[in-house]
Amino acid sequence: MDENAQKVVDFMESKAKNKSKFYFKDLAALFPDEKPRAAKKIINKMVNDEILEYWSSGSTTMYGLKGAGKQHASEGEE
Repeated sequence: MDENAQKVVDFMESKAKNKSKFYFKDLAALFPDEKPRAAKKIINKMVNDEILEYWSSGSTTMYGLKGAGKQHASEGEE
């Protein structure tokens, strides 16, 4: 895992007690010297590498660590 990915994972793990999903703007703020497009590429690569996963409410998209969060445990139940 590269330095940028580790920064995102460390941030998410530090907030895991309160939140499991984050908006793009929360994650982009971790890269203040990068333009939003560069931050988006970092985050999308982490999704492709299966470190993060998308979560959508239908009107907004959030990102979370793969396998984390309350909803993840109940997905797939009927």
